[in-house]
Amino acid sequence: MNIADEIKKSFKSGSALIKLIYINLAVFLAVKIIEVIFFLLNISPIFSIINWLAVPADFHNLIYKPWTIITYMFLHQGFMHILFNILWLYWFGQIFLRYFDDKKLLSVYLVGGIAGAALYILSFNLLPVFNQVLPVSYALGASASVIAIVIAVSVYAPNHTINLMFFGPVQLKYIAIVTIVIDILSIASSNAGGHIAHLGGALFGYLYISQLRKGKNITKGFDHFMDKIFSLFKPKQKFKVTYKRPMTDIEKDIDYNKTQAAKQEDIDKVLDKIAKSGYDSLTKKEKEVLFSNNK
Repeated sequence: MNIADEIKKSFKSGSALIKLIYINLAVFLAVKIIEVIFFLLNISPIFSIINWLAVPADFHNLIYKPWTIITYMFLHQGFMHILFNILWLYWFGQIFLRYFDDKKLLSVYLVGGIAGAALYILSFNLLPVFNQVLPVSYALGASASVIAIVIAVSVYAPNHTINLMFFGPVQLKYIAIVTIVIDILSIASSNAGGHIAHLGGALFGYLYISQLRKGKNITKGFDHFMDKIFSLFKPKQKFKVTYKRPMTDIEKDIDYNKTQAAKQEDIDKVLDKIAKSGYDSLTKKEKEVLFSNNK
């Protein structure tokens, strides 16, 4: 089995977490390869694949690229960008799967990413500070989705402890608090949109678990929608029709003799037990065997 076959096998048999990691890596490699081809062919940067997959802040641009609400959360530009997002997704995704199933992980990732994009877009359109950069602003990366998972599992299991290098054992609730504080304080930085998107994902993660504790799954409708989408790509079951050849008279006699021999063996075992321990030692099932075969 070659490497490609091993990757296909691990993708098909892997959890939702493994699939999400593979998709992020595949998109990253595909975009980089396309960018190299564009560079070699001297194609203008205006046709950059990033422009077609990243989510724009401007509503006028978003109308023509609505798919970017989803594609942006699988898109990364730099190696360090995807490295840290994949590591966080892997670490906290594993913890998440200790408490929840694959479907919930996928829902939190996708809807958390959508919530991050929504808060980013609304903030850039409503807050005056972003008026000048609005037409040229776009967001990309899995950070909002990953933060949604981090906050969700931290709210559900706040005292779950992990060992951090240089820090030792740390409870999830403190990691969540520090993460949110850093994002709030970093809004005034050059990556304001990214940190706002993180907060959108974090807000969804908190709401998801708080409602789940009340018995309400706020992604139920989204789950049903995704089930329908995935069902379109599942191969249809093939029905196998078999024909059974009628038994000959000799085969019927052989089958009858086998059945009778098995019955007689059961009766002999019951009779042996009666001889050794008496009739009262028989179980209800053994009595049924004795009487049913003596009719």
